[in-house]
Amino acid sequence: MRRPFLCCLLTLAASVPNLRAQSSTSELVQISPPAMRRAEPPAPTASVEELEKRGDELRMQKAYLDALDYYRAALAKKPDSAQLYNKAGIAELLMQHYKEAGKDFQRAIHEDHKYADAINNLGVIDYEAKKYGKAIKQYEKSLRLRPESASFYSNLGAAYFGKKEFENASDAYSKALQIDPDILDRTSHNGVSAQLPSPEDRAHYDYVIAKLCAVRGDRDRSLQYLRRAMEEGYKAIDDVYRDPEFAALRSDTRFTELMAARPPGIPE
Repeated sequence: MRRPFLCCLLTLAASVPNLRAQSSTSELVQISPPAMRRAEPPAPTASVEELEKRGDELRMQKAYLDALDYYRAALAKKPDSAQLYNKAGIAELLMQHYKEAGKDFQRAIHEDHKYADAINNLGVIDYEAKKYGKAIKQYEKSLRLRPESASFYSNLGAAYFGKKEFENASDAYSKALQIDPDILDRTSHNGVSAQLPSPEDRAHYDYVIAKLCAVRGDRDRSLQYLRRAMEEGYKAIDDVYRDPEFAALRSDTRFTELMAARPPGIPE
């Protein structure tokens, strides 16, 4: 059953009587409707595999409510599936239903105590609640189960940034890049930045990543993140002339041009 289309209209009237009489145009603020179901409901005769596959397709299309319907239908037929609970939790998480997502991840872990993905995802719930210490414990637990995961190290780095433990954050990101040099390209920069506590921390994050990329000899990415740090208003940007990690980059003409241009966001 489809949810009704909901909207809220706010009419603003002029406070002066004669101006109210002169104007017949209302000013309206319209609230966007909540997510709606767009797919056909799960077929009762569909197999668990078919339901899961369709749920995955809908989740990729960002039809999270529909995806959740299919995951729940699959779970009704296979109630001990840790993987299905984890996928249902991801759909809930993407809709910012953190309490429901947490319950699904907990159930996944109950079904499989060594399910590293679900443990990591439970850490995301703590991270979103700004419980950075708890998130770090979850990420570290997931890393003990799967130490080769660049994504887990990247999440750990974000949690350390939340606690303003920047050296630990740098170490975690460095390990993530060692495992997968492209991990930051596959991780939404906007997503990570939006979760950091303040614009100042976001700028610091960009500077740290620029430094790590410079150490690895990846000048293109280093310059990219330096620009972001400057645009975010990183106050200690002139450290780039002293930090040894940038020694080789300082000989690059693109570095000279970037620092001379001073992108908007940093005072002259």
